[in-house]
Parts: sequence; C-alpha cells; structure tokens
Amino acid sequence: MYYPDEIIEEVRSKNDIVDIVSGYVRLQKKGANYVGLCPFHNEKTGSFMVSSTKQMFYCFGCHTGGNVITFLMKHENATFQEAIEKLADRAGVKLPELKLNEEQKKQMSEKSILLEINKEAAKYFYYQLRGKPGELGMKYFTDRKLTSDTINSFGLGFSLPYSDDLVKYLKQKGYTDELIVKAGLASHDEKRGTHDKFWNRVMFPIQDINHRVIGFGGRVMGEGEPKYLNSPETPIFDKSRNLFGLNFARSSRKDYLILCEGYMDVISMHQAGFKEAVASLGTAFTSGQANLLKRFCNSVILSYDSDGAGTNAALRAIGILREVELTAKVLDLNPYKDPDEFIKNLGSEKLQERIDNAKNSFFFEIEVLERGYDLKDPDSKTAFYREIAKRICGFADEVERNNYIDAICERYSISTDAMKKMVIGYAAAGISRPLEQMAVKPAIKKADPEEGRKRSQRLLITWISEDNSIFEKISPYISPHDFTDEMYQKIAEKLFESLKDDNKIEPASFISAFEDEEDQKRVAELFNTKLLNSDGLPAEIDDIREREKTLHDILVSVKTGSLEYYSRNIGSNPNAITRVVEGKKLLEDLKKTKIKLG
Repeated sequence: MYYPDEIIEEVRSKNDIVDIVSGYVRLQKKGANYVGLCPFHNEKTGSFMVSSTKQMFYCFGCHTGGNVITFLMKHENATFQEAIEKLADRAGVKLPELKLNEEQKKQMSEKSILLEINKEAAKYFYYQLRGKPGELGMKYFTDRKLTSDTINSFGLGFSLPYSDDLVKYLKQKGYTDELIVKAGLASHDEKRGTHDKFWNRVMFPIQDINHRVIGFGGRVMGEGEPKYLNSPETPIFDKSRNLFGLNFARSSRKDYLILCEGYMDVISMHQAGFKEAVASLGTAFTSGQANLLKRFCNSVILSYDSDGAGTNAALRAIGILREVELTAKVLDLNPYKDPDEFIKNLGSEKLQERIDNAKNSFFFEIEVLERGYDLKDPDSKTAFYREIAKRICGFADEVERNNYIDAICERYSISTDAMKKMVIGYAAAGISRPLEQMAVKPAIKKADPEEGRKRSQRLLITWISEDNSIFEKISPYISPHDFTDEMYQKIAEKLFESLKDDNKIEPASFISAFEDEEDQKRVAELFNTKLLNSDGLPAEIDDIREREKTLHDILVSVKTGSLEYYSRNIGSNPNAITRVVEGKKLLEDLKKTKIKLG
C-alpha cells in the first residue's frame, strides 16, 4: 500500500459499509446488524452479516470478512489501489500522489512507459483498421459477423503491410528504439535495424484485468506464416498469468467462467451474450492461469475445439484445474468445431442449453478413453473397464468414489460389486492410492487444544468490540500478552490502547493494517467469533447470569492458555518467567472474582 494510513482511514470512514454492500447484496436488518445471502459462496440461508457499528462484513458460512475496502476488492475483483480510488471518488476525498521509493519509482516509471507505448500502438492499429488501408482487415471481421459495437469494444485493429510503419509512428511520439523493442512491438537486427513485429495482420489488443493494453495477438492476412503471432514476454506481459477477455469476464457475476482456445471464440461468445468467456494467450493453458481463474470463479467450463488437438488440450486443462481445486466441465459443441461456428449455425439459446448440460470432466475423460477400445471384443472391453477402475482409484473421498462407481456401472451396465472389487484390487496393488487410505473411513479428528485456546481469545476480542464497557472490568486480569498468537497480540495491543485513551474503537480500521488477504480474513474473524448453538449457528445469550458465567469461562480459558504458553517457552522467552509468576496470581484472583455485567 502506497497511500498514507491516514488517507486510507479517511476513505474507509467516509464510506458506510451498509450503503456500499446493499448496492450488491439484498440486506435485511436483524437486531443491530444486517443479514443477507453471501455473495462469495452459494447458500440458501443467509449467513452473511454486515455490522454498521463495526463497519465490517463477515460470513459465518465461508468465513470471508473484512471492511468496506476489502469487500469492494473481493466483490469486484479489484486491486487495493482500484478500490481506494473508487471509494475516494465516491466520498469526494482527494488522493495524494503515491509515495514511492527510488527503486519503486524506477520500476513503475519503466512499466508506465511500456504501458503507454502499448496504448499508443493499440490506438494506431485501431485507426488503421477504420481507414482505407485497413479495408482488408475490416472485411475479415465483418465476414466473421462481428458488429461494429463488438469491434470497437475489443479495440480490434489492423497492422499495415509494411515492416516499419508502427516503429516510425512510435518514434515520432518520442519513444526510443530500445523501449519499443522492450514493449514487444519490434525486433532489431543489423540488417534491418528496428522493425515491426506485427504487419499485415488483424490485431487483437490483450488487456489485463484493469483494462490496460499489455500485448497483442495478430492473425496474418493471406497465406503468411506464422498464422497467429503474439507479443513476446515483456516486463508488463506474462502470458502464463493473463487471459484474453478476463477484463470483461471478471464482472460477469457468474459462478463459472468459460475457457476457450482462441480470441475469436471469446469475442463471438461475448457478442452473443456470454460475457464469461476467456482464452489463453496463444500458448497451452498453465497453472498460473488456473490460479488466476480461481480468483474469479468456482468452476470452469472448457470450450475447446472438437477436433483431436482440442480434445487433448481439454484433457490437459482438466488436470491443471484439478490441481488448483477448480471444478471442470466440458462443453459439447458437436457437430461444430468451435463456439463461433456453433453460434452462427444454432444460435445463443442452443449454446446456453449446452452450457447448462456441460459434461462432467471425469465422464468426458472416460468417453475419450473409450474411443481406444472395441467394446464388442471381450478382451478389449475388459481392458477398458480395468482402465476405468484405475482412474476411479484417484478419488480419495469414499463417498465420491462410490458415487462414480455407481454412475459408471449404470452407464456401461457393469456389476457394481465387480467394479468395486476391481478398484480395491488396483488400490491394493499400489496403483494410485494405497488401499488403507481408500477403504477405511478417516478417523475422527481430535480436538486441537491450541485451536481451543485461540478460539477463546477470538471470542474475548469480539466481546470487547461489541461491549466496550467490559474492558475496564477485565483489564486488571487480562493484558495483550495473554493473546498468544502474534496477530491476535498485535490487534489486542491496539484495541486495549484505544480503549484506554478514549474508550472508542473502530474495528474496521484494524483490517487496513494488513495487506495480505488471508491476514485480513483472520482479523475479520477475530471481531466476529460467536458462541455456537447445537446447529452450529451463532447463539445469543439473553440471560444476564448466563452471560456473566460465559464471559468468566472465556477469561479463565484465555488466562490459562497464556500460562501454558509461557510455561512452555521459559527457555526461549526472556519474559516468560515473569509472565508465569504474575499470571498464576492473576488467574487465582480471576477464578474467585465474579465479573458483573450491566
């Protein structure tokens, strides 16, 4: 974060979280808070809570939480800077120039220049397409049935059939040969000097998720080679960590994205209303791209060409998506080769039907496997079944494994008992997972004492933040040092200091002190930990005596956990002995004391 802390806090405090969240989620007032369906995971019963007093949101289902800044970042998939700028604009806060050190200035300066160069190139290609020299390129796009709105929306362009036209244009703008080459728009050799990388091609600007042009893809007009050419890797363009069309698809609000092979597939799908389509950038799908997708969706529908190459690419992508724990499905485009052909022939309604009925990725793999066997031949049929059994061994969860066994047996008329025996046999032979890991139900996980202690600490911080009046009553017994987790202790120090100074706290401000998303999530949990009822839902204790007893139990648990922690660390922590001696006395006093509420 480069903005000063006081500016960040001003922006946060001037944007009421209830106002912001209610623009995205239907909220209902429930007691002091607002409740609705969580926008970050699928649920039928609302477990998403927004607190006006804390200026925080928290979901008791998926445990996602934060302040107004983190909500905007997560909901709109925005960067921290983007969220701050949007909220500042909404609240009328003037942001200062970013504070950067010399190295950051140097890096940002070069990247900014490279972005400027790519932006100028995109403008140049854009206007060439719309002039007389670009008639050939425009004909290509109109023959592909693209509308002028679509052509403009994607910023499509044309590179002239000359090898130095763009270089001359950019040099006139004041950019050096070195920077033009570094931006990926030109090459340099002794014979030809600095010359264009793209010429006589229709041009597809590649944008990052913030709509900045970072590279290009170009399709040659005529019979030239290569048919498709992409920008090389540059300081602003990493092919393995970007996806074409994601700058539009990220705001589609679908719980899935559609992964295509080519730029035209994505553009055709967007024109037909499928704004969730993206494509890899002229290279094989990568784990970096899979992790990028995971930021925006829970599942991916593969829309690859129906030929052999497309099938192999889909199989490879399925494995990569599984590695990052994304659900994969496969779109059946037959009898057409790609989405563009499908839409032109059958229309968007039929494509939506295919999307709704996209194939389970495991069944797709089995169907592809089946093509290599003759099921009319007994030996070949048996070999096919054995291959299925080996693949089913890959499912670690027993329920999931049995569900797939049942489904496969029903589809291919196989005896369920026979398939189960085959799966167990291969597992026993060491294929995929060992038998003992598959056939035996996992043991019930024992309660973790350390997690129990941390939960008590979270409960106490939540209680203090909701009822500041108890701080004065518990402060003789509890100090920030009793919070044994490093983050908890840091929050407790700030919390206790605020309550001592002016008896007022802003829980939402604590989140802004952390940049990492997981840290922000943990801070939000610290201020939203509740006692649970038998159904696992937050419990409300109305009886004051019961509340006093519960608070007393939490305090004793926190103090006991602190003593145990420092007792274990006497050898490594110079303050541990003092903490233990003082802690024992305070714990004895606490056990004899009744904390009165109200």
